Amino acid sequence: MRSSSTGLMAGRTPRSDSSGRIIRAILRWYAHQGRSLPWRTTRSAYRILVAEIMLHQTQVTRVLRTYPEFVKRFPTLRALAAASRTDVVIAWRGLGYNRRAVHLHETARTLSLSCGGRIPTDEFRLRSLPGIGRYTAAALLVSVHHRDLPVVDVNVRRVLSRIFWRLQTTIDTRPEREIWFLAASLVPSGRGYDWMQALMDLGATICTARAPHCPDCPVRGMCRSAGVLRPSNRPARREPSLEGVPDRLYRGRVVDLLRARAGHAWVSIDLVGKSILGEFRREQKSWLMRLIHGLERDGLVLVRRTGAPSRRTLIRLA
Repeated sequence: MRSSSTGLMAGRTPRSDSSGRIIRAILRWYAHQGRSLPWRTTRSAYRILVAEIMLHQTQVTRVLRTYPEFVKRFPTLRALAAASRTDVVIAWRGLGYNRRAVHLHETARTLSLSCGGRIPTDEFRLRSLPGIGRYTAAALLVSVHHRDLPVVDVNVRRVLSRIFWRLQTTIDTRPEREIWFLAASLVPSGRGYDWMQALMDLGATICTARAPHCPDCPVRGMCRSAGVLRPSNRPARREPSLEGVPDRLYRGRVVDLLRARAGHAWVSIDLVGKSILGEFRREQKSWLMRLIHGLERDGLVLVRRTGAPSRRTLIRLA
């Protein structure tokens, strides 16, 4: 997304004269309209960790379908650490971005071995864990250790950009660094967890990416972008694809195929190609091998090459 430089507040942090009223209005709305989600009612640091990794880049509705069975299959961090990577990836079915399953599994093993099964209390140690960046580390510190810290993901960035700056289109946002700085000034003392969840819910249900419901927003009278945003006619960002289908979707199809074969069965590249493409042509083999090697680097699949006379390439879940 590009950053908008329009509006009275362009280029500098907005004044805080209305910030208190904005915070109170959003927290009041959350008290009545906040979503009831299973990871909000647990005190288990492990279950919160699982939820935070699942929720990154994935809609809550999809997580709600997978989360209960996942924590039932792996009820503790030690149970997850003791499981095979194949079983963890199979249990991740339906969430996409399968590399996160590998990262979660590696994190569980690291925490079991070096942290006594506990979630670290400082950002540096959290960010040293596989797949945990600034956002996830902050979310864990707030959710598990009850810190009053800013937490900025794509939804929070969108919400705060729209409230505090006058934006032109629905895809405009302010620079990420600017939003982290603003977010740090807004966290209400002793209410960091509620504030984080309130902003998440506001972005998911009201201040949505493509069609914000401004009349239902608790801060519509204080939001600089309310009623002025228009849809963008700029084309979506292009990504690597084959015949109009993004490579990331083909990656998911490959993993789903291997899951369907119980994860442990070796499958030939030709069968993989036919399964995900329908018609697999020889000139597509180099593209498929690049896809497979990417999955191999991410720790999702194993690759084996047979000898003469068949000389086939086989893959299975790692």
